[in-house]
Amino acid sequence: MGSFSIWHWLIVLVVVVLVFGTKKLKGVGKDLGEGIQGFKEGLKGKEEPPSRIGNDKHDAPSDETSRQDSQRKDS
Repeated sequence: MGSFSIWHWLIVLVVVVLVFGTKKLKGVGKDLGEGIQGFKEGLKGKEEPPSRIGNDKHDAPSDETSRQDSQRKDS
């Protein structure tokens, strides 16, 4: 009662094909393949690791901006 034999898997495959039909299974397989391909392309498109996001100089306030802010608070 441990693992399934090849005959069990063949019976399951036949039942699935009878229930869903070959066209629907083919469409599901195609959609799944396109999804995996799109996911892989998305991973390849990343140029920098997520740990560096937001650490660029243009994201951080410059020294001049922080001086102006501190002068406004002092006034």
